[in-house]
Amino acid sequence: MTGKVATEKSLFIKMIVLVMALTMLVGCSMFKQSDESDENNGAQSDSEQKIVRYTGEQSKVISSVYTAKKELTLTFNGMGDEATMKRLLDELDAAQIKATFFLPGMRVAEEPNIAKEILSRGHEIENNTLNQLDISKLSYEQIYKEIHLSNQVMKKELGIDPRFVRTKSGDYTDDVRLVAAQLGMNAVVSYTINPKDSDMKDAKAIGAYVEKYLSRGGIITLNTDINPEVIPSIGHIAKAAADIGYKLVPLSQLVKDGGERKPLEQIPGYDAAKVNLEYANSKYNLIYNVETNKKQVALTFDDWGTDKTVTKILDILAEHDVVATFFLRAKGVENNPNLARAMVEAGHDVANHTYSHTVVTKMTPEELQQDVVKAHQVITEAIQQQPVMLFRPPTGEMDDRTGKVIAAIGYPNIAMYDVTTLDWDVKNSAADIVNGVMEQTKGGSVILLHMLDDIHTIEALPTVLERLKSKGYTFVKMADMIKR
Repeated sequence: MTGKVATEKSLFIKMIVLVMALTMLVGCSMFKQSDESDENNGAQSDSEQKIVRYTGEQSKVISSVYTAKKELTLTFNGMGDEATMKRLLDELDAAQIKATFFLPGMRVAEEPNIAKEILSRGHEIENNTLNQLDISKLSYEQIYKEIHLSNQVMKKELGIDPRFVRTKSGDYTDDVRLVAAQLGMNAVVSYTINPKDSDMKDAKAIGAYVEKYLSRGGIITLNTDINPEVIPSIGHIAKAAADIGYKLVPLSQLVKDGGERKPLEQIPGYDAAKVNLEYANSKYNLIYNVETNKKQVALTFDDWGTDKTVTKILDILAEHDVVATFFLRAKGVENNPNLARAMVEAGHDVANHTYSHTVVTKMTPEELQQDVVKAHQVITEAIQQQPVMLFRPPTGEMDDRTGKVIAAIGYPNIAMYDVTTLDWDVKNSAADIVNGVMEQTKGGSVILLHMLDDIHTIEALPTVLERLKSKGYTFVKMADMIKR
């Protein structure tokens, strides 16, 4: 095809799409479902008649993917000019990242060669609507046309059928979900990590933001046509992911590798903890250690941390073939359920450390029970199974009334500890932590460490494990040690 013919073709397509868009904006109807069957399966007629509102089930929304795998996805919105997109694609190649591009149909019609280059480099292309308009201000019919026309352009120019749709902002309405379902698309896609690169001054700041919120199953969103610093930020993002062993994969692979989370009420044991204010005669056990002749110890971790911190702990435990018990602050779990699931899939136990991490002796019975029950439910839904029925109070504070209140919920076994090094205090060095553990540990001990960020526990952990093993100690999960 000569350059002149190619130019004429591009201008022709652009004119056609512009006419479609203008028609849409003035509210002129272009499509109608051909019959009742078409209404159910999403097929559309090209006759100039009114679109019928879909009455079936809404499309699902994906803001993250449920998975314990060390995977997440990098996505882009919009389509910059040819020079910008080439630099971006070169940067992705250098970092060996395959990404997912949400492109506006209008831009694909204007410069299809850019979109074709994206595909030829091994990336995915999905639907960013036709013109990236403010969906909240559009009627159902206009939303339908924004998504449908963009799909048509991509089919004509690229030979692809987009499976996912994202609006310019990532926000969505019920109408967007209905339209996606009506068109037979897989999902409406939002995001987990949005550094708002339009407000970021430099690549390092963008990379640092993404690094802070990296998570398994996460969806990162960046823009191709707003801030040129997005391009050099790719190297920072790639390094941050590599530092904790995470792989950036296309959205379709992330979804394929992930699973579906069952609703809470479908998980056995979700109601094993219940509010019960008749606690006066409840019995509880404070378990500091276990009397045993065996050289067994239970290694436990409290609270919560970022993916970077917790994954490093999990990697160290795996390297040393050690199992542990994690007492989780459920408010953190709620924001990152995949990390809790990763603990379980690695062979560890997870247990209850309250939702809000408040000192339990300072709470009313009602407040305490509601908090602990909420934590139980959050953890159960995150790991998709009942957690180990052990409860550990924040700061270790406990009194008789509080013990009874907690036992009445369904947690009679209150997991304390006999080995603590105050590792939560950044002033305590790795050497302090190692020495403290070695001085206090004996057969049947329960060792308390923390999974907080910016403390020295990760530095100390390999040495702790090696030295305890060298003295003949073996590691068991706390619930298993109690049973023995």
